[in-house]
Amino acid sequence: MATYAVNEDAVAHARRLIDKRQYVLDSDWGEVQPGPEDENAFLSRHTWDDYAAWHLGLAEGANPETKARHAFVIGDLRRVHRSALIACVYRASEWRHKQVELAAHDLL
Repeated sequence: MATYAVNEDAVAHARRLIDKRQYVLDSDWGEVQPGPEDENAFLSRHTWDDYAAWHLGLAEGANPETKARHAFVIGDLRRVHRSALIACVYRASEWRHKQVELAAHDLL
């Protein structure tokens, strides 16, 4: 299993969006989370750093310009979703990535 570091830039990005009220409180994360096509469209218009800002976890040792580097997505690439943060807490806890779990919990 990969080891993930907390992406502090993503934490800061999420806090800025939350402060600006750019969030969704009630959504079905399974329905609204970005899929591969959404991610590819985003990457065609943005940098890898912009893409990384939507992911709380960065796989250690992975190439920074690959999707495999990025985990624990926090929104729909436009707004933070509360359901995404809940999913991050759950998945990080399940996979024993305590620092990512705590970062997502703090954002909630």
